[in-house]
Amino acid sequence: MIDETLSMSDEPVRAQQAQKMNDEGQTENVLRPQRLEDYIGQDEVKRNLSVFLPAAKKRNEPMEHVLLHGSPGLGKTTLAFILAREMGVQIRTTSGPAIERPGDLAALLTNLQPNDILFIDEIHRLRPAVEEILYSAMEDFCLDLVVGKGPSARSMRISLPKFSLIGATTKLSSISSPLRDRFGNVLKLEFYELVHIEEILKRSAAILNVKIDATGAKRLAESARRTPRVANRLLRRARDFAHVNDGETVTMDVVEKTLKLLGIDELGLDATDRKLLITIADKFKGGPVGLSTLSAATQEEEETVEDVYEPFLLQLGFLERTPRGRLLTEKVYHHLGLKLPNSML
Repeated sequence: MIDETLSMSDEPVRAQQAQKMNDEGQTENVLRPQRLEDYIGQDEVKRNLSVFLPAAKKRNEPMEHVLLHGSPGLGKTTLAFILAREMGVQIRTTSGPAIERPGDLAALLTNLQPNDILFIDEIHRLRPAVEEILYSAMEDFCLDLVVGKGPSARSMRISLPKFSLIGATTKLSSISSPLRDRFGNVLKLEFYELVHIEEILKRSAAILNVKIDATGAKRLAESARRTPRVANRLLRRARDFAHVNDGETVTMDVVEKTLKLLGIDELGLDATDRKLLITIADKFKGGPVGLSTLSAATQEEEETVEDVYEPFLLQLGFLERTPRGRLLTEKVYHHLGLKLPNSML
């Protein structure tokens, strides 16, 4: 009876949380650029795309398969949808974990139209049996399936329309060589320059009908981890703070108060970042410490530490990966105001 009462009382909270997540997702979709010319930053990637996209359209062929890799939030999914719009074709989306059996992939591929795009997010998490089906689909545009079991089993080849596969991954090294080699274009998305993050913030503010001054945009950009997704999230929180306090413009003062409320410092480090760094400094004397040990000490999943937090800390020069484990640099101690260990004196 107690459990039932609690679950009933929690229901409105769950509904509010679900609605908020849905609203956030819809807002994120609105902020996504629709054309390559509107896509800010990643100049090298855009230079490559500006060559092979028109070439494929001129030949009236599907573009070559594309593999996008980089840290979360850098715009891999956005870029996939832009490629579909630039080519004037439909895009079907799925993710590696969602394709559980070869039949699931076969259903997706056989429903494609000529020149369509299939986008697979987290492609490094495809099951081996599913991945093997992709080889012939990407190379020969056909499916080689085995029907039946035992002595009555027989192979069957199904022709597919010519299509383009776009894969996105945060772990390029986790993709097998046979699959990686079948992509005609392997493009890496880098962390953004601060000037590009400022441009993204100003563009997003205009779409959200939010006023933001130059100092506010610069301060938000400095704390956005050089990642558009983080920048847009911080902008929405600063907008909320301004509206609650009857303000119309996201100023430096509004940004400072918002970041303080969120526990984010001037470099974009949040509470978890600082927890990781302080744990290595205090419990492991600055390292080296293994990933599994660090994960257990901070109660964070290994994948979360490696994929979400480490890339930015490495980019800042706060962390080093060595054969023996993770090691702090001198910059960390100066930033956090910690005493340098004897090994660094």
